[in-house]
Amino acid sequence: MKKILSRPLAGLSICFDLDGTLVDTAPDLVRVTSEVIAGRGHGPVNYRKARNAVGYGSRRMITDALEAVNDTASASEINEMQAEFLDRYAKSIDQLSKPFSGVEETLSHLRTLGAELSVCTNKPGWLARPLLEKMALTPYFVRTVGGDEAHQKKPAPGHIFEAAGHRNHRKIVMVGDSWPDMRAAHNARVFAILMTFGYTPIPQIRLRAGTRLSRFRDIVPTLLSRYG
Repeated sequence: MKKILSRPLAGLSICFDLDGTLVDTAPDLVRVTSEVIAGRGHGPVNYRKARNAVGYGSRRMITDALEAVNDTASASEINEMQAEFLDRYAKSIDQLSKPFSGVEETLSHLRTLGAELSVCTNKPGWLARPLLEKMALTPYFVRTVGGDEAHQKKPAPGHIFEAAGHRNHRKIVMVGDSWPDMRAAHNARVFAILMTFGYTPIPQIRLRAGTRLSRFRDIVPTLLSRYG
């Protein structure tokens, strides 16, 4: 049966990363990192450098911040700081964060075109869902699979398949902003879109994306050109 013309993306599963792709969470994540290391007498972290580490999780943000000020904290101390980080962040998850420009209208358009949308994030699910709810994005997605919920998180390919709900790699697209997203897509053999406004310490040209986009709205024409 041919696709209904008004739903040219029917059957396509699009998996979205969360931090740096759907929502600009860096302002809150960097803020909380600064709050946590302030307990050890340190000043605010360098925003630009900390922003680029967002895709690697809270522990990496803390260890990078400590390394920058030559603080050799023990593993147990870092564990305590990470627990404090998660507690502080959960209580103020939407203080400064907001969806990137064009996100809501694009998600709505993709659904109208027949695509099924999901969230594939290394952020813990118990933080990802409240954030999506606060950002009013929850209704657009059929499922959200956090890094603590996947059998193996990105860059493992299985995380993408769990988020998509199937393993037909020809009918899955991964949209992300950093190495874990692009590597997971490469491992899963799915088409990868890199959003260049996101968070990555690695030069974007080295991330081997299928295509790179600077505007979220450009996802729709890109996918219509490829799958429509």
